[in-house]
Amino acid sequence: MRAAGRRRSGRCLAALGLALAVLTGACAGSGAGSGNAGDRDATPTTASARAAAAQEQLAKNSLVPLEGPAPIPKLPVTVDSSDGRRVTVKDASRILPLNGGVAEIVFTLGLGDRVVGRDITATFAEAKKLPQVTKAHDVSAESVLSLRPTVVLADTDTGPEEAVEQIRDAGIPVVVLDPATKLSDVTTRTTRIAQALGVPAAGKALDARMSAELDAARAGVPEGSTPKVAFLYLRGSAAVYLIGGKGSGADSLLAAAGAVDAGTAAGLDKPFTPITTEALAQAQPDVILMMTKGLESVGGLDGLLRIPGIAQTPAGMDRRVVDLEDGVLLSFGPRTPLVIDILVDRIHRA
Repeated sequence: MRAAGRRRSGRCLAALGLALAVLTGACAGSGAGSGNAGDRDATPTTASARAAAAQEQLAKNSLVPLEGPAPIPKLPVTVDSSDGRRVTVKDASRILPLNGGVAEIVFTLGLGDRVVGRDITATFAEAKKLPQVTKAHDVSAESVLSLRPTVVLADTDTGPEEAVEQIRDAGIPVVVLDPATKLSDVTTRTTRIAQALGVPAAGKALDARMSAELDAARAGVPEGSTPKVAFLYLRGSAAVYLIGGKGSGADSLLAAAGAVDAGTAAGLDKPFTPITTEALAQAQPDVILMMTKGLESVGGLDGLLRIPGIAQTPAGMDRRVVDLEDGVLLSFGPRTPLVIDILVDRIHRA
């Protein structure tokens, strides 16, 4: 299982677009604007209002691209790839991201009309009609090559390795990125993607927009409220029952939302540990955080409470469970600020 990676039922691993105060400092060059609040021009003034607006935007399953004309790539560029290579990109007219989170960034930068395919984890509305080049999270080199991409964006754990090598051997530039596993990775990843596609100014604009949104979301944390929240990764049909700890990805989101990661506080130094009644008793979460499909896989809230040890925690006794859609919770991309808005509201409720 991947802790915020691809092979955990679709990258399991959060989310942008809340209307904030109008951002100043419009981005110069590459035709990139400073940001876009879409149809959410009025800034919500309370955590609950921000969460409601965030939930509405997530329900649309759509992205909010940067304001203004689409940026025009300035190429060629040569960039460092996370596989140790130096890769030169000469043409960004046919982009193929092999990761849903990467695809979100490409679309939000304003380059969505250049994307020619998608992997299985790119489930947002703008990507759904694109041809899929992965099966069970494995890349099909033949499917990729049939789309004639001019640049491919991959992760260090994109595979199988032979498929990636076949794509590279065909002369297509493959830029490999480190997976995003914590909140601070969001801007790094955006910057690297924008540089590889020849639109660095658009990357700076998107980073500025997301940073402002994250700051606004964190401002809603109630003073003195530090609930303990346990992130549970469950897949009932596969008998997978795990609790998150240090490095799960959720720990970073919870810290940003003003909460304490219960697994980390209980001394779990691995990203995920099998759930036991002892671990739950030690963690004593006030709130449980889950992916929506994970909650559904165990029969909803009632089914969750039948898992040994859950009902005896403060969260279980109070039936305090927060679930978010699988594709955004740990995506660490442009929609992540929406995730923080929702968490700030829902985990701090009395």
